[in-house]
Amino acid sequence: MKTFKNILYVGEDTADQVSAVARAVSMAENNQARLTVIDVIAPVPEPHLSGTVQHHMQKLDSLVGPYRNRLTIKIDVLAGTTFLEVIRSVLRNAYDLVIKAAEDPDFIKRLFGSDDMHLLRKCPCPVWLMKLPEKTNYKCVLAAVDFDPLQFHASEQAFNTEIIDRAAALALSDTAFLHIVHAWEAFAEKAMLAHGDISIESVTAHVQKQQLIHQKELHRLGEALRNRIGADGYSKISPSFHLPKGPTKKVIPPLAAGLGADLVVMGTVARTGISGLIIGNTAEAILDQLTCSVLAIKPSGFKTPVKLDE
Repeated sequence: MKTFKNILYVGEDTADQVSAVARAVSMAENNQARLTVIDVIAPVPEPHLSGTVQHHMQKLDSLVGPYRNRLTIKIDVLAGTTFLEVIRSVLRNAYDLVIKAAEDPDFIKRLFGSDDMHLLRKCPCPVWLMKLPEKTNYKCVLAAVDFDPLQFHASEQAFNTEIIDRAAALALSDTAFLHIVHAWEAFAEKAMLAHGDISIESVTAHVQKQQLIHQKELHRLGEALRNRIGADGYSKISPSFHLPKGPTKKVIPPLAAGLGADLVVMGTVARTGISGLIIGNTAEAILDQLTCSVLAIKPSGFKTPVKLDE
């Protein structure tokens, strides 16, 4: 099962980051990973730059100070637009996870600010946005998967496997319960209902058949997970499977809230846009509604539009 080995924590001045940094440290320890903590500041004139950088370095040093005896933590201050400098840092240093406290988490129910959404859309590695105060241990981790059971796509299968494996690894490390959810809709159901000469019984039978097909694929994903982590690990996280019927963006957020999910692990590129640069509309609609922490993952074919030399 994949682990993170080179973690980047991004400072967020609008929030009390103590719990988020503690979580980043424990994540690095559990994965035996390197940890770098940075602040990104707005560009300032050269005469004042060194003083500003020094001030922020002192803040970072104070933030990570309590953990210096537990692991080596590198700190740095970058100047520029936050999401651009973070992504460029990922490209330069091959970070495999970005952790950041979510911007303005108390603004109504919208968890994600502008830099956050840019990172979700464009960062090439997984992005973990934490709702503060972050919990020391999660009790409930939810993995959201998307698939078309009528068409086999190897890239789609690999993407779902990574989502589930990342969620399972976190559930195992926290001794949390794992929930795997797939929202589905019956193919051509609305068209059949609109067609006056098709009986309700026929439509119902069609929907039930479609549900069984989706259920079978979800079960296959669960069995594949059991084979990868073994019976003991599988029993420890006790996966539950959910197959809510309806549009993904409408059924997943209330399910996450109802389960009391501490973390949702999901992909942020639509099935039809694996090589695209923009977050899928459905994923973005879900993220806007979630009120818990999120680990957002891109598929292996994703290419960031951000360049190092711009």
